[in-house]
Amino acid sequence: MSDRIEQMRSRLAATFAPLECQLEDESHLHAGHAGAASGAGHYRVRLVSDRFEGLNRVARHRLVYDCLRDMMTSDIHALNIIAFAPSEVTQGST
Repeated sequence: MSDRIEQMRSRLAATFAPLECQLEDESHLHAGHAGAASGAGHYRVRLVSDRFEGLNRVARHRLVYDCLRDMMTSDIHALNIIAFAPSEVTQGST
């Protein structure tokens, strides 16, 4: 696992204490893409956290972007965020 993935995972864990945190590097799917030329990666994250309870999708995404803000300028070119509150997962809304 790359240092970048570990750093992202560590920050997400510290900020959200997630019940679930799946983080995938999808950079290989974007080879040749202009954004990939800088070395920044394309990632997909799926989080389940109490922090998302009662928040809409935009607010959840803002929290994730805030958590990784400084990495967004150098390490992350694109971030696909899937964020659920635990109550949504138990209801089968995944």
